Amino acid sequence: MIVSQCAPDCSKSRIRLDEDSARSPTSTSQASYGLAVADIVIIEDEPRIREAVCRSLIELGHTVRSSGDGLGGLRMVMDEAPEVVILDLGLPDVEGGEILKMLRAVTEVPVIVATARDDDAEVVATLDAGADDYVVKPYSAAQLDARIRAVLRRSASSGEPAPVIAVGGLRIDTDRHEASLDDQPLELSRKEFELLAYLADNAGTVVTKRQLLADIWGQPYGGADKTVDVHLSWLRRKLGETAAEPRMLRTIRGVGVKLVDPGT
Repeated sequence: MIVSQCAPDCSKSRIRLDEDSARSPTSTSQASYGLAVADIVIIEDEPRIREAVCRSLIELGHTVRSSGDGLGGLRMVMDEAPEVVILDLGLPDVEGGEILKMLRAVTEVPVIVATARDDDAEVVATLDAGADDYVVKPYSAAQLDARIRAVLRRSASSGEPAPVIAVGGLRIDTDRHEASLDDQPLELSRKEFELLAYLADNAGTVVTKRQLLADIWGQPYGGADKTVDVHLSWLRRKLGETAAEPRMLRTIRGVGVKLVDPGT
């Protein structure tokens, strides 16, 4: 595993970003390309390119950390919670496309794939797999910075989930961490609240146990289905229903569970 925190000392001669050895700008500033700066993780196995991208983005005002392999980068994203990930596809330990899938199982952080691969089918497949942007090497620091700002704008405009989620008589205030049903408060544990809020935010949509294990329990590779079953049972009891006579929590056998408005 190769992991580093990029040093902010850029006093040495500029390091080239691409295989054609084009120099990065010698006079760049945060104001040159916009004011948005970000906390970034770079996952790139080629040391020269990794260092060049790292230094160029630091010069533009970003905070940058980097990893030379996929699993190290995945751990870094989980530990550091960056605002943007820049991901190469040709990694030495795990294919970048697989790292993208692992990231998407646990986080919605914007991912820009930066790679030498320019095949249309691969570009489309990578974007469909959850990448937010795709840039082909060689690229300039200005272009990469513009793409970072673009994904940050899209991420900001998408907004956070509504602080109050309503499904029928169910009200969930995610800011206050309070829930009520027909104006009666629900006493929920932290996991029960997270589970109910997740299902309510996806009301009417069948959610698999694997999704719940990944998003609520942080187990993207699966875990004990019994954990989900037990918490669903507790939720049903507090919602005043049973698996035999469900009102809001409907189990779709062999698929998953969904929360519905019983009045519809």
